[in-house]
Amino acid sequence: MDFLPTTPEEMKKQGTRQLDFVYVCGDAYVDHPSFGHAIISRLLQAHGFTVGILAQPDWRKKESVMALGRPRLGFLVSAGNMDSMVNHYTVSKRRRQTDAYTPGGVMGKRPDYAVTVYCRLIRQAFGDVPIIAGGIEASLRRLAHYDYWSDSLKPSVLMDSGADLISYGMGERSIVAIAEALDSGLSVRDITFIEGTCYQTRHLEDVYDYELLPSYEELRKEKRRYAESFYTQYCNTDPFTAKRLVEPYHTGTSSLTNGNNDAAGTAGQASETVYVVQNPPAKPLTTLEMDDVYDLPYCRAWHPSYDAQGGVPAFAEVKFSLVSNRGCFGGCSFCALTFHQGRIVQVRSHDSIVREAEQMTEEPDFKGYIHDVGGPTANFRHPACKKQMEKGVCKNKQCLFPEPCKNLDADHSDYVKLLRRLREIPKVKKVFIRSGIRFDYLLADSSQAFFRDLVKYHISGQLKVAPEHVSDRVLEMMGKPKHSVYLRFTEAYQKMNRACGMDQYLVPYLMSSHPGCSMKEAVELALYLRGLNYMPEQVQDFYPTPSTISTCMYYTGLDPRTMKHVYVEKNPHRKRLQRALIQYRNPENYELVVEALKLAGRTDLIGYGPDCLIRPRRDKRRDKRR
Repeated sequence: MDFLPTTPEEMKKQGTRQLDFVYVCGDAYVDHPSFGHAIISRLLQAHGFTVGILAQPDWRKKESVMALGRPRLGFLVSAGNMDSMVNHYTVSKRRRQTDAYTPGGVMGKRPDYAVTVYCRLIRQAFGDVPIIAGGIEASLRRLAHYDYWSDSLKPSVLMDSGADLISYGMGERSIVAIAEALDSGLSVRDITFIEGTCYQTRHLEDVYDYELLPSYEELRKEKRRYAESFYTQYCNTDPFTAKRLVEPYHTGTSSLTNGNNDAAGTAGQASETVYVVQNPPAKPLTTLEMDDVYDLPYCRAWHPSYDAQGGVPAFAEVKFSLVSNRGCFGGCSFCALTFHQGRIVQVRSHDSIVREAEQMTEEPDFKGYIHDVGGPTANFRHPACKKQMEKGVCKNKQCLFPEPCKNLDADHSDYVKLLRRLREIPKVKKVFIRSGIRFDYLLADSSQAFFRDLVKYHISGQLKVAPEHVSDRVLEMMGKPKHSVYLRFTEAYQKMNRACGMDQYLVPYLMSSHPGCSMKEAVELALYLRGLNYMPEQVQDFYPTPSTISTCMYYTGLDPRTMKHVYVEKNPHRKRLQRALIQYRNPENYELVVEALKLAGRTDLIGYGPDCLIRPRRDKRRDKRR
């Protein structure tokens, strides 16, 4: 199978005069189903449309987006597999040194706020050509959202970018519907009816069965209003029950502009209200439809033009991994999956996954190891309960938090069968699970079959899990199970290792400075680690990314689920102190740990006793006098 055209020469070679769509992407072109641009472009190709890829065009020159000419139907725009700001900056807002989604890992090949920049560039070059924005960046910025990097509430990316539509979430259904509507001759301004899309209008009377959100101007004035609006959005992420949401913008009284879009206003004009309309999410894919997506004729490689630069580093992480599912009913507060993939788990069939695995074993550099079989949460292989595929998820109730729901279907038998089939494939030596195990769900399963197979066959010396914290107060803010559940899991894990004749470790992922975590809770976590005699090599400081409950807490100081006040640590130095406490054994952190313990009123932990975290600093001058 040939790669999709990326240059006029490749278009000519493939006999294409004009493309139906040009896909502008912030990532390098990798034709593999772990990359969103590959799925969307191959899916459109399967429906009879021609697509070209403009990967990482030079955003400083409008000519760069003109390389493949004007497409017949429109431009598709994505920042790539990551939000461009997360891709560029650490949580301390320092510029990252490498970009795994760029050939050779080179940083600087895409702009900040890539969707907005690319869309504006296309508007400059082609005027009123239809522009459809998608991918993780557009999806999570589809309505007004807190932007950590500018420390401000930003409007919908539709208002900023000049795009006509947003295809949000996993866009297979919506992008095909958009393409067919454009192909039928329908104006992009009239495409207002497709699930999983957002559009703009000046005429609210044309919108039906909607819930009106506070205006962008209201949200900017009052953080409480934003928390209320965010929770309304959160309760309308289910494709079966969600209402249409409408967010007003008063364009004449703000700096909002939107290119040539008919709904646009311009700064300085008389006040005019523009409405961003979010249609309900697209329905989840069936197993057959998931199989069709992953069975498309991908080249399963980066574009050959990257060979000289050593290829694309991110591809190494997924080349020998298998996607088994999408969606997650885990409901962690700091995760945006609810807004992007949704809470209903969708799965591929065993046959589809085994076919891909067998194809993988024929790769010349396959060493016998499948690196992962999973998704957002590896051990979710079906919806949380039987009613979800007919009636949707519960609006005001989580499947696992604070306790597993009585209707939860905790059953790993399908996953066990899949893993056993994969282990039996010739040339496969080992099948690993690395995409994360939800340990509370594992404990809820009365059968031990998966737990036993996990320990015996699918771990390489250590299992990484994510308890995140030990304080029940912080865990409640995170939407995670109580610490006692993790302790029960660690005990069960050790017992299962002994039963299997194994000696494997648990590596806990921990997070500092999450909303709700003060210095007191940070000390509590440090004391737990002292009891384990363990210092984690890596600690994740909470990163406020768009469209998560935790980010809403960070910005507003309110838990949107209860509207109660939440302690939020925003001071960069005190955030460093919390992080240092987790790694208190590191000599470089000594002064920070002392300062943190003083702030927490726990100087009793500085001493020589067995309960202390650190010893007092020796007075070298006094030692010299002695």
